[in-house]
Amino acid sequence: MTDILKGLPDPLHMDKKEIVDLLLREEYGMLPSAPYAVTATLEKCDRSFCAGKADLCTLRLHCKADWGEFSFPVYYVCPKGKSAPVPCFIHINFRDLIPDRYQPTEELVDEGWATLTFCYQDVSADNADFTDGLAGVLWPDGKRDSHACGKIGLWAFAACAVMDYAQTLPELDHARISVAGHSRLGKTALLAGALDERFYCAFSNDSGCCGAALSRGKSGETVRAITEKFPYWFCENYQKYADHEDALPFDQHYLIAANAPHRVYVASAAEDLWACPHNEYLACVAASAYYEKSCGRGFVHAAALPEAGDYFHEGMIGYHLRAGKHYFSREDWKYYIKYLNLHDNQKA
Repeated sequence: MTDILKGLPDPLHMDKKEIVDLLLREEYGMLPSAPYAVTATLEKCDRSFCAGKADLCTLRLHCKADWGEFSFPVYYVCPKGKSAPVPCFIHINFRDLIPDRYQPTEELVDEGWATLTFCYQDVSADNADFTDGLAGVLWPDGKRDSHACGKIGLWAFAACAVMDYAQTLPELDHARISVAGHSRLGKTALLAGALDERFYCAFSNDSGCCGAALSRGKSGETVRAITEKFPYWFCENYQKYADHEDALPFDQHYLIAANAPHRVYVASAAEDLWACPHNEYLACVAASAYYEKSCGRGFVHAAALPEAGDYFHEGMIGYHLRAGKHYFSREDWKYYIKYLNLHDNQKA
C-alpha cells in the first residue's frame, strides 16, 4: 500500500492558494472571474411534487460578470413543513430529470434534504466545441489559450454560481450546503469544493483519473487515455503530462487537500477498475496529513486496503467502497447522508 505513497510530492509546505493555483495552471485551467450578480427567474413550480411533500421549482439562473452574461436552468426541490432551515445538495448531474437514476429525490426529501440540480450540458456541451454555452460567451471564436480552463472548469464555475444563489434562500441552512457529482462530474465537484470554501462537503463519486485517484501507479484510465479522448475537459497545458505522470509537480491528493478547511468525501466501487478504487483510497490517505495540519483531523482509516462494504466516516475526509460497478447509486447517497448526520449529531 505504501509504495505509491512514498514517491508522491508533498503539499504540506504550500498554502491552499498555492495548491489551487498549481492545479488550475497545470491541469484544470484558469476559470473566468466570478459573477458579481446571480439571480433567478422562476419558470414553473410543482407544489404537489412527491405527493405534496416538496415543491419542485424550475428556475433559470442568471449570472452577470465582467465578461458578460450567461444563464442556465436549475431545478430546486425543497421539503415542506420543516421548522428549521434545511441542508442542501448541489448536484451536478448528467441529465435534467427530477427524479433521476443518479438522484433519488424523494428519498432525499424524506431525509430532510433539499436539492439544487443542474444538467452539466446546459452550461456547456461535453465536447470540443468552445463556442457552445458559457464557453461561447467567454470565447466567441471558440479559441482559448493554453492555460484557460476546459469544460470541467466551466461546470465547476456553474456549481459555485448555484452556491451563490443558494446563499440567498432563507429556507436553506447556508452552513450545510454540499456539492456532489459522479464520474467526470465527481472531478467537477472536487474542483468546485477546492474553489469555494462555503461548501460544507464536496462529494466525489467514482471520479477516478484526474479526479480523486492518484495518477502515479494508477491502473485503468491514464493521463494519456483521458487527454486523448477528452482533451477539452482540461487546460491544453495538461497534455504534456501524458505518459509522464512522474513529472507532475502534484498528484490528485492535492485536489482533495485543496478542499480544506471544509469536509471532502470520496466514494469508490469495487468493480470500477477504470477509475481505480485502490488509488482513490490512497489519495485520501495521502491528503490526510494536509487536513490534519489545516483542520486538526484528516482521514481516519484502517491499516489495510478496504473491501466492499467498508466505510470510514470519523474524519474530515470520508470514504466508502461499495460493491458493484461505475454508477451513482442510492447506496452511495445513503453513505453520504450517514456521514453528514454523524457529524451533525456530534455538533449538536
